[in-house]
Amino acid sequence: MSIYILNIETATTNCSVSLSKEGKTIVLKEDYDKKYSHAERLHVYINTVLNEASITSNDLDAIAVSKGPGSYTGLRIGVSAAKGLCFALDIPLISVSTLEALAHQVKNENGVIVSMLDARRMEVYSAIFDTDYNQIRETQAQILDEISFEDYLKLGKVCFIGNGVEKTKEIINNSNAVFVENKLPSANEMSQLAYNKYKISDIEDVAYFEPYYLKDFVALKPKS
Repeated sequence: MSIYILNIETATTNCSVSLSKEGKTIVLKEDYDKKYSHAERLHVYINTVLNEASITSNDLDAIAVSKGPGSYTGLRIGVSAAKGLCFALDIPLISVSTLEALAHQVKNENGVIVSMLDARRMEVYSAIFDTDYNQIRETQAQILDEISFEDYLKLGKVCFIGNGVEKTKEIINNSNAVFVENKLPSANEMSQLAYNKYKISDIEDVAYFEPYYLKDFVALKPKS
């Protein structure tokens, strides 16, 4: 029997939904808009991928959601949708690291991959992965400066990927730095990662699962 998993990625401005079969993406719907449109588009995209695959929600075996770090509002929308589907369909919830899935968009045979998402000012959320996508440094909220990632840059090529690249390339000048631009986390790379977790029953408690915000949410006061 085929295993179908619906993957939801809303950690950045990319509203992304994929449907996987045995860990392979069979339908992908996403929008690289620079504005957040998840509230309007997420459920439309979910229906679209199911319709294109000619299946219904009752055929799904699990829901996977990108767990963060990322946009507070974006993560809330994605997790809320995923939880609602899991409750309604009585199927498992799987969480996938946003930065791990992002790292899988690039291959680096001679160094490391730094997945990074833009935070405020010169701050990024980042994690570091080796050539086999094993995480070798914990996820951090870090302030960028000229010596950021210096130890890794001395050893070999460092591929930077994510929307934190724009600010990073302005201050890091090193021949070993490779900047992979215009890439955002996508539900496409979640497919295999979620399936791997499904096979070993690495699932979340639907009632208590919360996104990985990394930092506490701070509401900005409206300008008078």
